Amino acid sequence: MIRRLLPALVALVAFSGLAASACAASHAADAASPRLQNWTEFGLNPQRSSSTSDATGITAANVAHLRRVTVKLPGTVDSSPVYLHAARIRGRTVPAAFLDTTYGRVIAIDADSGAIMWVFTPRGYASWAGTARITVSSPLIDPDGLYIYAAAPDGRIHKILIASGREVRGRDWPARVTREPLHEKLTPSLNIDGPYLIAGTGGYIGDIPPYQGHIVLIDRSSGRVRSVFNALCANRRYIQIPASCPAWGAAVLSRGGVVVEPGGRRILFVTGNGPYNGRTMFGDAVIELTVPGLRVTQVFTPPDTRTLDEDDLDLGSVAPALLGGDRVLIGGKDHRLRLLALTRLDGRRPAPGLFPLGGELQTLSFGGNEQGIFTQPAVLRTGRTFGAVVANTVETGAFTLRGGLLHTDWKTPTAGTSPVVAGGLVYVYNPEAGGIAVYRFGSGRPLAELPGSPGHWNSPIVVDGHIFEPEGDANAHQRSGILDIFSVRSPARAGGTSAPRS
Repeated sequence: MIRRLLPALVALVAFSGLAASACAASHAADAASPRLQNWTEFGLNPQRSSSTSDATGITAANVAHLRRVTVKLPGTVDSSPVYLHAARIRGRTVPAAFLDTTYGRVIAIDADSGAIMWVFTPRGYASWAGTARITVSSPLIDPDGLYIYAAAPDGRIHKILIASGREVRGRDWPARVTREPLHEKLTPSLNIDGPYLIAGTGGYIGDIPPYQGHIVLIDRSSGRVRSVFNALCANRRYIQIPASCPAWGAAVLSRGGVVVEPGGRRILFVTGNGPYNGRTMFGDAVIELTVPGLRVTQVFTPPDTRTLDEDDLDLGSVAPALLGGDRVLIGGKDHRLRLLALTRLDGRRPAPGLFPLGGELQTLSFGGNEQGIFTQPAVLRTGRTFGAVVANTVETGAFTLRGGLLHTDWKTPTAGTSPVVAGGLVYVYNPEAGGIAVYRFGSGRPLAELPGSPGHWNSPIVVDGHIFEPEGDANAHQRSGILDIFSVRSPARAGGTSAPRS
């Protein structure tokens, strides 16, 4: 009997340690003034962890007593905002949030008052506004704090002055990412690796060909394209005309897009449906590339890759989550979580040009038999223990890595977009019912519920005493939207209301 119970007891002790550490971090954050002051890209960092142990100013003690300001936007934000504690805008230093709308308008907002400070509108906006040509990419703030980069349906990345909202033009800005913006969508959120901005492409809803998923490295200074990797016709090292490749698909469609491995010399991303031959065609695959050359070093492709392609069960709906301990977590439209070894994605030592099928260490079902995963996991590290929070349109769950494998800690039948773990608390936006559920990391019971309206892939950020949550659905093709700001500070303007129900 004791032997049968021992594994469960060990699991309980390990999880209790992680939960206790997370709670301790929360209590430490309670006693400290806010320390996390900037959130400059989707997932907070190039590794897309969506997690921080730093204090945010929002704690278990005050989360049920925040103030809410609702901002009407000239566009729908079906992505995640970014934020600067001290942005220099029009001669003032203010805490500011920045958002990229589905039609490429970029908006700067005073975080304390909710006032719109400027709106950037890309050239050609009127020709696609209200149509199916959209972007759901999150923007990125340059490390110098002077510029913001944002995608638009014109197939370009725009570099915008934070001080004024004016676009930098000249040399190679705005940077072209696709030669076929009618069919190739700027889907994944932007990332950064040293001097390079990283962008990618997918396809529009309905998978209307021709398009190929590809990754582009852009020099942040000049806007020049440094290197290109095409997931299909990979022997071509340039931005190709989609119709010139005999195959189409392999979209880079995940919220997180490209993940930068620690050290910045390699990147990981996952592709969607498309043919696979391990040489020039890399559909439904986890791909590791060198930086800046974008040369293939490792590939994982599941044994049922052909079935995934035929049944529209994209592997690439979730970007890789770096769990630590040489483990990578990926999800997919086939409602499965797969655990891989970072140093041996296919279960073998990397060998140039040899990419066999399979090699996953573990496979778990998540979200029922019909609901895929389209959100980015949040990864938590406490000491030597690693955990992750995952959500989809059916449930939200927490996992801990023990003995090199994932173990389920808790699940709750509540839908969610990409979660955030900040200061020991878990924040999950519910796209079905609206609002944000706030949990302690060690429990599936909500600590508080912040009100809101339904959305799509919108996800929150928690930083500097604020929670920012955009609402709306890109596929509704609206030219307006909503941003909810929850704050521990009293709003500077009238109209703030008590936010949550606990």
